[in-house]
Amino acid sequence: MTNALDLSVAQWEAVLKAAGEPAFRARQVFAWLHKGARFSQMANLPKALRERLAAQYDDAGVVIEKRFVSELDGTVKYLYRLCDGNFIEGVRMRYHYGDTLCVSTQVGCRMGCRFCASTLEGLARNLTAGEILGQLVAAQAEGKINNIVLMGSGEPLDNYDNTVRFLHLLREKGGVEMSMRSVSLSTCGLVPQLRALAGEGLPVTLSVSLHAPNDAIRRQVMPVADAYGMDALLDACRYYLEKTGRRVIFEYALIEGLNSAPAHAQELAARLRGMQCHVNLIPLNPVPERQLRGATRRTAEAFLQELTRLHISATIRREMGRDISGACGQLRRRYLRRETETPGGL
Repeated sequence: MTNALDLSVAQWEAVLKAAGEPAFRARQVFAWLHKGARFSQMANLPKALRERLAAQYDDAGVVIEKRFVSELDGTVKYLYRLCDGNFIEGVRMRYHYGDTLCVSTQVGCRMGCRFCASTLEGLARNLTAGEILGQLVAAQAEGKINNIVLMGSGEPLDNYDNTVRFLHLLREKGGVEMSMRSVSLSTCGLVPQLRALAGEGLPVTLSVSLHAPNDAIRRQVMPVADAYGMDALLDACRYYLEKTGRRVIFEYALIEGLNSAPAHAQELAARLRGMQCHVNLIPLNPVPERQLRGATRRTAEAFLQELTRLHISATIRREMGRDISGACGQLRRRYLRRETETPGGL
């Protein structure tokens, strides 16, 4: 059954026209769905129409199965259940300027990054555009979301068509109506899709998982580097900047003994010199199944100081939700493991 949130206003117009309904019904249905309503709750629609739509489309959306609130900073971790019984994760991060929601684009991931829990069991399936949107709709029932980051489980550009459809739905009039300037999309660096995104007219903030100053180190932690080297990736980033006018964010997880020495900062600065960009230094979230160790705070500050000295804009990202399995994929894996061992319990 088709997810009701997958449809645009134009698609609802076609559906309802075929059912003999007036065109204005499309915007009514679209607006209700984006507020999280079920067909049965759409009071300004005829009862017969509500029943017909409920029989044809899945309006249950994405359901929050469990939520965990950090005692450290108020970060909320959501475990969502999908209509087929799969689980994905989301994170609500609270800032002084409003709440940001981290959403997933796939169930699992096939990119194989060595520091990530999402990829440990591979890719189960892609999410539809409506399932990506459904995470936002479910979270907004608990308060307004000001910004979206596509940084949860999955690689957004590996689910390119659904990700782009989601972005169009996100800004469509009468729905959520979120500006693309309030959206960040994180990618491990699928160069052809990155270049294609630059031409979509969707000027989201691009966040590129770089995590290394050269190909040799990057290949140790990111299998995608075997397909797309740093020269090709950085050329694609420059193209995106040129087409959208948006500066690029480079995510850089500091790993002890691998990529966090001052010499690495110097090499990174040389590669990025002249590009309108910002480097987001990340204290590595520990993943029990991985042997990588995050760099110390002192090492991170020295790395930051070196980038700053070389005139590269950079900050150390604030750690959030560490006490509630904040890293992507950790909560889903823990829940599935405990469900298998002890049905019903977290």
